[in-house]
Amino acid sequence: MNYAIVEASGRQFWLESGRFYDFNSLNLNPGDKIALTRVLLVNENGNISVGKPCLEDAKVEATILGHIRSKKVTVYKMRPKKKTRKKQGHRDNLTRVLVDKITINGKTI
Repeated sequence: MNYAIVEASGRQFWLESGRFYDFNSLNLNPGDKIALTRVLLVNENGNISVGKPCLEDAKVEATILGHIRSKKVTVYKMRPKKKTRKKQGHRDNLTRVLVDKITINGKTI
C-alpha cells in the first residue's frame, strides 16, 4: 500500500494517489494543479520514510476538482429555566482535490 501523510490547510491528511480529498477552502480555480511539499511520511510498499519534520525530496501533485460546502452542523444553545433558546446552522467551505501522484527521490509511487 502506497500513501503519504501531508500537512495541508492546517490539518494532516493520509493521501493515496487516484483518490479525492476535501481540504479547507483554497483560493484556486477548478482544473489548477498544486504541489504539496510538506510531506511528513511516505510509505512505499512497506518501505517507510519519515521526515524531521518534513521530507525534502518528496511531493504530492494534485488537481483542484471544485469547491463544495460541508454538511450542515446544527448549533443549539439553551439556558434552562430562563426560556432562552438559540438555534444556528453552520457549513464550512471546502475545496475538493484529486491526488495525481506521489513522488519521492524523483520516483513516482
